[in-house]
Amino acid sequence: MKITFASFLLVVLLKHSNQQCLSQNDNGVLNPLGRERLYTGQQEFSLALLQAINQLMPHENLFFSPYSTYHALLIAYFLAGGQTESYLKKILRLEPSQNKPDFYQAYKLDKLQTLRANLNSSHQFTNANKIYVADQIDVRSCIESLFKDELEKISFKNDPEAAKNLINAWVEEHTHKMIKDLLPPGSIDQSSTLVLVNAAYFKGTWENKFNPNETRPEIFYVSPSKQIMVDMMHIEGTFNHDVSESLEAHILEMPYKGSDISMYILLPPFTKEDAIDKTLKKLTLEKFKSIVNSSSLTSKTVQVSFPKFSLEHTVELVPVLEKMGVGDLFQNGVDFTTLTKSKVELGNALHKARIECNEEGTKAAAATVLFSFRSSRPAEPAQFHCNHPFIYVIYDKVAKAVLFTGVFRRPV
Repeated sequence: MKITFASFLLVVLLKHSNQQCLSQNDNGVLNPLGRERLYTGQQEFSLALLQAINQLMPHENLFFSPYSTYHALLIAYFLAGGQTESYLKKILRLEPSQNKPDFYQAYKLDKLQTLRANLNSSHQFTNANKIYVADQIDVRSCIESLFKDELEKISFKNDPEAAKNLINAWVEEHTHKMIKDLLPPGSIDQSSTLVLVNAAYFKGTWENKFNPNETRPEIFYVSPSKQIMVDMMHIEGTFNHDVSESLEAHILEMPYKGSDISMYILLPPFTKEDAIDKTLKKLTLEKFKSIVNSSSLTSKTVQVSFPKFSLEHTVELVPVLEKMGVGDLFQNGVDFTTLTKSKVELGNALHKARIECNEEGTKAAAATVLFSFRSSRPAEPAQFHCNHPFIYVIYDKVAKAVLFTGVFRRPV
């Protein structure tokens, strides 16, 4: 499986000015729980983002990376000041008792550990942030020092098209050519002065690979009245599985080789068209933690049917984030005084993601029996047939972070 995702925040700085850094005391005693609490907030943010996107796009296939979106907003939080900083801290679910230096250290530690993890891992996961600043903007020297790896001066005014192409090329490189043309035509012009970008890439191999010889066309039940054929993959193996009464869904963990990262699938019953919405509403942070910690799942033999699919999805983030309570981030009063004393306005926010899922789980690509929800345990071997809409989450157990998530409603 290859998964790539990228998001960006396009910021327009209108005027211009001077300096001071992340807090009144950047050298204070750091909280040792900073990184852990950072990703506790990331889990809650991810569930809220999934709810918000699903409510705005209730009939679409959804696929996006909360991890990528979270990091783009985290960079914005580091650069923000005043009320904007407060809004971002709240929407990111950052621990109120901690301050920017704590979260900055957590961010840098996460960056280092992500790089190290790839050295001896059976999967590949990379995450990169970039801060493109117009060359005429007076960026505070302390910010240039703290974000020397991320910050790059660029000339938007002289050649906005070249600037756009440069940014798109960076995204394409950091997503192994999976995400192309993230910035659409017209998104960069001579008045643009700052673009915040996050790009991430994941490539993992199923711990239990599907046999390509078992893949065959089968019916996928989009709704009680609509059916579409899809290439369905099959495997029988030992998986963590549960039938959750509280979520009204079957749950399956499909680990990637190495077992640090898994896909969790939530399969509601195919009895009502609003089954996905009902399960999402009941998916609280506590219930999510019980799933990814495997405390509610039982290891057993399961016959799995899972569609082979590929899709790309673009999300206009502005209405989504405003629905989540991002405050003045996209309004005239936005405050980015940690970056510069210039007047700042946030112009746009986009997120583009792509997933390709096949039997191997390693190559960029790829309904049997209907079931009704029941609270009793199914007979061995259990059957988990994803032949109707389901929710899926890719979760990093080591970082305790949601890498991406989505709702699969129909084959495309």
